[in-house]
Amino acid sequence: MDAVSYSVFRRNLKTYLRQVNEDATTLLITNRDTGDDTAVLMSKRDYDSMTETMEILSNPALMAKIRRGQAQITAGKTTRHELFDPED
Repeated sequence: MDAVSYSVFRRNLKTYLRQVNEDATTLLITNRDTGDDTAVLMSKRDYDSMTETMEILSNPALMAKIRRGQAQITAGKTTRHELFDPED
């Protein structure tokens, strides 16, 4: 994660917004006056993905289904199906 001071960030806002969206990087914005005033900038796409992942991981019922599916794959209890085209 790159870090930049608040004043440099403010002067180059457009550049940093483009960077986090194009490179899928996060940016730590710091304030030299106090260490408590730091923030992280990330793209909305990455934020949405992270939020969805946290929701899935915090859902015990869904995680149980995922673990059951992984166990079935490991045990070889899966069946391969051809994809079907709804246009046909």
